[in-house]
Amino acid sequence: MPRYILFHKPYGVLTQFTDAEGRPTLAQYIPIPGVYPAGRLDKNSEGLLLLTDDGRVLHRVTHPRWKLPKTYLVQVEGIPSKAALQHLREGVVVKGQKTRPAEVEVLESPPSLPPRPVRDYHPTPWLRITLREGRKRQIRRMTAAVGHPTLRLVRVAIGPLQLGDLPPGAWRELTPTEREALFRALGLDFSPPPGPRFHSRPQKRGKRKPRR
Repeated sequence: MPRYILFHKPYGVLTQFTDAEGRPTLAQYIPIPGVYPAGRLDKNSEGLLLLTDDGRVLHRVTHPRWKLPKTYLVQVEGIPSKAALQHLREGVVVKGQKTRPAEVEVLESPPSLPPRPVRDYHPTPWLRITLREGRKRQIRRMTAAVGHPTLRLVRVAIGPLQLGDLPPGAWRELTPTEREALFRALGLDFSPPPGPRFHSRPQKRGKRKPRR
């Protein structure tokens, strides 16, 4: 039966299972063979990863055709102006291509996250940004393009899946409710996992009577 794993990737961990340079990888945290991350977070980013051995889910979570929203909490340098926020919402040019429209809001207070030191800039407000595409280092390049470099980046949701209170470095299986919500968001048929199979004890066969 396919496996569906939620993992809170810590800062400094690569989104892969091997590394020739000996840097921290997923293999140090997830002892499950055959699962792969559906999408990536760069080494300096944190938060929610979905891992699975279900090829359909891997494809649809990462393919822009399905427009699965992914939400991030982003600590930036300096207070963005209304014009800068609107620019992020409408799309900015990254590597020669304009990003898709994004949902962007300024948080009134810092989110409740595990502490991690960042460079000493003040002020450093937090934004909530939701994307429906996933280019390499996209949010970092978007905020830099409007003059507010990203200091800390934490993914807190992949579609209906939430990071919640899962601590850094921890993983868990999706619940049946979460699997159903994910499949619905991806346009896939959902069948609950089969219940336990019961096998009857084989009956002993008596000796056949000899034919007369």
